[in-house]
Amino acid sequence: MQNSAYYKNKTILVTGGAGSIGREIVKKVLGYSPKVVRIFDNNETGLFDLDQDLHSKNIRLLVGDIRDKERLEMAFEGVDIVFHAAALKHVPLCEFNPFDAIKTNILGTQNVLRVALQYEVDKLILISTDKVVNPTNVMGATKLLAERLAISANYYKGNRKTVFSCVRFGNVMGSRGSVIPLFIKQIQHGEALTVTEPEMTRFIMRIDKAIDLILKSGRIAKGGEIFILKMPAIQLLNLAEAMREMYAPEFGYGPEDIPLKIIGRRPGEKMHEELLTGIECENVWENDELFIIVPEIDLFWELSDNRIPDGFARTTRSAYSSQDGDLLSKEQIKQFIRELHIE
Repeated sequence: MQNSAYYKNKTILVTGGAGSIGREIVKKVLGYSPKVVRIFDNNETGLFDLDQDLHSKNIRLLVGDIRDKERLEMAFEGVDIVFHAAALKHVPLCEFNPFDAIKTNILGTQNVLRVALQYEVDKLILISTDKVVNPTNVMGATKLLAERLAISANYYKGNRKTVFSCVRFGNVMGSRGSVIPLFIKQIQHGEALTVTEPEMTRFIMRIDKAIDLILKSGRIAKGGEIFILKMPAIQLLNLAEAMREMYAPEFGYGPEDIPLKIIGRRPGEKMHEELLTGIECENVWENDELFIIVPEIDLFWELSDNRIPDGFARTTRSAYSSQDGDLLSKEQIKQFIRELHIE
């Protein structure tokens, strides 16, 4: 079954629907003729702007916060599928606001899971991040607990039909708050590019690839999986140099006019990101596109042909780090950025 058939006539709820990932989920799934897409967010202006952008009769704009369980109960009635994208995601902000990160990423997620069970939605897909692997910051730690809550919800759902799974990916380039828009703005004003650490590496992906992974995972999830897209990695110095070569002439500068300013790692940041731990690799299956982490607690997962999608085999990897893979060259980074179609 393809996505178009799976999502047709479904009632879909997207938490954090006015955010970078959430709004793209909404746009994509609207193309599959759902019955309705409910967009839940605490950003009233973001919801208004999305409504003006979409002009669709198949959306419902719901102002609310996932910290408010009573509001979620009103939003979830009659829902088939939930994409849970609401979160506090900025590493430095979470470091300085840990109580709020806990309230949203952990307690808010618990509210979402409880209400999903209460209304017996068919599937819930939690949107996660590479920051959860061996976390060194508040954001990663809170999202790791959100992942664990979602996977564990499969074990206490009883006879309810709801399926809980996660999608984990790296940095979505070009999304709101990401480094590419920041670098473009700095180049536009003739400012130095603020590079945290030149040798720092990061997994990167295009937002359309992220959305394709999320929707495919929603279709094939059977419960308890964590889906991970295989993605390229970059070194931060190469990204900065590639961007000033690309954009400086557009704003009347030469690349040599835009210096690099090394500012050091921000609170909670790693030098290199990971998408799989060694222990997780013991329970990972892969194909050319995806990794699937199957539940470590084998309560209902029997590793047989009817549980693993066709074309997947056990991985031979012992870990998956942005430091280990083939890093994109500067020319490959430029091509990657061109494909983002950033205005």
